[in-house]
Amino acid sequence: MTSAETASLRPLTTALAALWSARGWRATAHALLGLPIGVVTFALTCGLPVGVGYSAGWSLLYAPSDDWVQTTVLVVLTVVVPLPVLLIVPRLTALQRRRFRALLGVEIPRSRRLFRGLRAAGMWRQIAYHVLALFIGAIGAASVAAFWLALPLGFVGWSTNDWPTSVAVALAVVLPAVLVAAPWVARGVARVDTAVARALLGPSRNEALSVRVESLSRSRADIVAATDAERRRIERDLHDGAQQRLVSLALNLGMARANLTDVPEPARQAIEAAHDEATQALTELREFVRGLHPAVLDDRGLDAALSGIAARAPLPVRLNVTVTSRCSPVVEAIAYFVVSEALTNIARHAGAHRAEVTVERTAGRLRVVITDDGRGGATLDSHGTGLRGLAQRAASVDGTFALHSPPGGPTAITVELPCES
Repeated sequence: MTSAETASLRPLTTALAALWSARGWRATAHALLGLPIGVVTFALTCGLPVGVGYSAGWSLLYAPSDDWVQTTVLVVLTVVVPLPVLLIVPRLTALQRRRFRALLGVEIPRSRRLFRGLRAAGMWRQIAYHVLALFIGAIGAASVAAFWLALPLGFVGWSTNDWPTSVAVALAVVLPAVLVAAPWVARGVARVDTAVARALLGPSRNEALSVRVESLSRSRADIVAATDAERRRIERDLHDGAQQRLVSLALNLGMARANLTDVPEPARQAIEAAHDEATQALTELREFVRGLHPAVLDDRGLDAALSGIAARAPLPVRLNVTVTSRCSPVVEAIAYFVVSEALTNIARHAGAHRAEVTVERTAGRLRVVITDDGRGGATLDSHGTGLRGLAQRAASVDGTFALHSPPGGPTAITVELPCES
C-alpha cells in the first residue's frame, strides 16, 4: 500500500478507533450521567424555591379566606426555603466538579471568594449553571443515546418490519455511520458542557486576575526578600572573611613599614606601596560591603544607619528621623539605600550646598523625604542620575515615589513604603 493510500485511509481508521477509545466512553458516561445530576441540581436550586413561591402566591390570590393556615405555612416556606439553597449550591457545585474530574480529567478551578449570600456574583453564576445543567444534560444525553442506539434499534426495526429494499439499503448505510459518529458527538457534548462549567463554576475573569495579581505580588515579595537575604549573606561573608584578611595584611605591612627602616631603598618602597595598596583595597572593600548591606542597620536600626550616611556625605546634611518602632528588614534596607543613593546623586549632579532628610512613620507607612537646594530640573529619565532606580526600589515593595524638581530648585524626593514590622 502506497503512502498516498495510507494517508487517505487515516481519517477512517481514526473514526473507527474512537468507537473503543477510553476518551469516547468517558465522554459518553459524562453526558449520560449529566442528565440525572442535572435533574437533581435543577430541582434543588430552582424547582423547589420556585414551586414553593408559586404555591404561596396562588394561595394569597385564590385560596379561600378561611384557609389561613395553609397560606401562612406557604408564605413562611417562601422565606425559609431559599436559605438552605445557599448551603446546597456549593455542595452541588463540588459534585459537578467531581464529575468533570473523574470522567473527563478536567479540573474546574474553584472560586476563592467567599459567598456573601445572594449578593455574591459567584453564587448567581453557580445557580445559573445548575439551571442550565438540566437542559445540557437532557439534550446531551438524548443526543448521545440516540447515536449509540441507532444501529441496534434500526436492526430491531428492520427485523420486525417488512421495509422496502430501498429503505433497508439506506439504513444499512446510514446507521453504521451514525454509530461511528457517536463517540464524536459525546466528545462534542462534553466540550460544550466543559466550556459552560468553566465560565460559570470557575472563577470569573476579575477573580482570576485578582488571584494572578496576588500570586505575582507574593512572588515579587519573595524575590525582594531573597535578594535582601543574599545581600546580607554576601556582606557577612566578606566582613568575616576577605575584609578581616585585608585588615591583617594592612596591619602587618604597616608594622613592616614602621620597623624595617634599615632595608634597601627598593625594598622599602615596595613595602610602602604594598601598604598603601592594601589600605586602599580595605577602604574600597568597606565601602562595597556597606553598599551591600550595612551591619549597623541590623544592629542599631535605621536612625543610626542614616546618621552614618549623613556623616560621610560630601555636603552638610540635616537628618530628622522619627521612627518609634522598627519596620521590616526589607523596608528598612530599601529606605537606607534610597537615602544613600539620593545623597550621592545630589552631590554629583544637583550642585547643592546642603540637603535635608526627614524620615517618619505614620499610619503604618514609612515616609522618607530628601530635599536639596540645588539647581533642580531633575526627571526620572535624566541620564546618569539613577532616579528611576530609586522609583523601582520603592515599587518593589508596593511603595510610592514622587519627584518634585522645578528648574532652579529646590528638589524634593518623597518615598512612602509600607512599614510592616
